[in-house]
Amino acid sequence: FFPPGFQVAPETKAVMKWLRSIPFVLSASLHGGELVVTYPYDYSRHPMEEKMFSPTPDEKVFKMLAKAYADAHPVISDRSELRCGGNFVKRGGIINGAEWYSFTGGMADFNYLHTNCFEVTVEVGCEKFPLEEELFTIWHENKGALLNYMEMVHRGIKGIVSDKFGNPIKNARISVRGIQHDVTTGN
Repeated sequence: FFPPGFQVAPETKAVMKWLRSIPFVLSASLHGGELVVTYPYDYSRHPMEEKMFSPTPDEKVFKMLAKAYADAHPVISDRSELRCGGNFVKRGGIINGAEWYSFTGGMADFNYLHTNCFEVTVEVGCEKFPLEEELFTIWHENKGALLNYMEMVHRGIKGIVSDKFGNPIKNARISVRGIQHDVTTGN
């Protein structure tokens, strides 16, 4: 997953282990510096290409998840192109991560490739390092969108896979016709 020679920090290893041990299905990474929701892949399939659309097999699901956040955010859903994040208005406030800029080793890509967890990245505001007095406004702008996004956990595959005696089957592979990305049941 990481390029050759890349040093993985101990805290990154700990998060990777944690994600593999608990069957998370939905997450979001909150960043600052723009006002947009990105979704995997963040790393272009062609590393020499910048700003190249790089969809996952679950492109439609990721777009739905990203839109659930963007549409519920009062500023991202604002159609003004003159505001912070206005350059994403024509895209509905969302973009494929690699199409915006490609980078390797992102959590959203890791989660998709190595766990059952679907993650988007939310750029919560155009200030990379907002001042303390701005945090209250940022929280209120994102609170409803976060709640709307969390409700998306009820979409998609859910249930219990069991044997003929009703015993849950752990690590059962679940395939969806037409999507080349399986998920597995939890422990």
